[in-house]
Amino acid sequence: MGQIELQKVTKRFGETEVIPPLDLKIGEGEFVVFVGPSGCGKSTLLRLIAGLEDISSGKILIDGQDATNLGPAKRGLAMVFQSYALYPHMSVRKNIAFPLKMAGMDQAAIDAKVEGAAKVLNLASYLDRRPGQLSGGQRQRVAIGRAIVREPAAFLFDEPLSNLDAALRVNMRLEITELHQNLKTTMVYVTHDQVEAMTMADKIVVLQAGRIEQVGTPLELYRAPRNTFVAGFIGSPKMNLLTGAPAQAKGATTIGIRPEHLDVSKESGDWQGKVLVAEHLGSDTFLHVATDYGQMTVRVSGEMSVGHGDSIWMTPDQTHLHRFGADGLRIA
Repeated sequence: MGQIELQKVTKRFGETEVIPPLDLKIGEGEFVVFVGPSGCGKSTLLRLIAGLEDISSGKILIDGQDATNLGPAKRGLAMVFQSYALYPHMSVRKNIAFPLKMAGMDQAAIDAKVEGAAKVLNLASYLDRRPGQLSGGQRQRVAIGRAIVREPAAFLFDEPLSNLDAALRVNMRLEITELHQNLKTTMVYVTHDQVEAMTMADKIVVLQAGRIEQVGTPLELYRAPRNTFVAGFIGSPKMNLLTGAPAQAKGATTIGIRPEHLDVSKESGDWQGKVLVAEHLGSDTFLHVATDYGQMTVRVSGEMSVGHGDSIWMTPDQTHLHRFGADGLRIA
């Protein structure tokens, strides 16, 4: 259960095509993350899968059945939104139970499902509170609980952590990942945060202007980006992309090197640069460096006593160079 397939799916708003013809397969039990910059079409694509938007052409299959013309309630999917969409006058218990009550389930079965979801989400002691008495992370767990009790074929998450502060985002990221491991249910998750994508996904779908730029595991995308867009988007800090630098070969017009694959010296090396900003984070130091080939970021383990205006030398690890042609595509 939970296989989703998009076949030549498109979406147009008037004369504007926001999703060109797109094919994608999501396997049973996978945690798939749609990631890309704002306006890339990731939330629109999720809404097409959910049935909240009509596709302009193509076909959507859920567990092998054509769901293209089915309404959202008949697709067997549960969506968790950025806004919690909880009923403020209802208790946590009633919020979680609401979709089951609307489906006409008997009260004993509803109570059992609510208790089960509350246990999984560590909400058992909050069932009699109202949303206004909960933290943002607890409210999001209630919204997830409301989805869990429906026992959907797949969960669809639309930037569910965007309203949380940094610490809560980390905690909820871990909780959702653990939830997936426990439930083994297909999850499709939309975010603009590539750190969320890298840490949570079994498979990442990188989108730009409605097109799929690359699909793969987090490490596949990190180690072998298909083009300069993926290279510059995946990774934090992002990959350095340089034009005109030495070490180009095999027809490359741009070379890429990740910040951690550069050795730094104050005395000698392949490329010279001037430090603009040094970010000392304790375990790491990030140096933002101006060079003749463009601005670069270098990651140095531990502390390094350099600052604004200092000259340094950088030597790339040749085994980790990425080469791209004039069309932006990776050169093997």
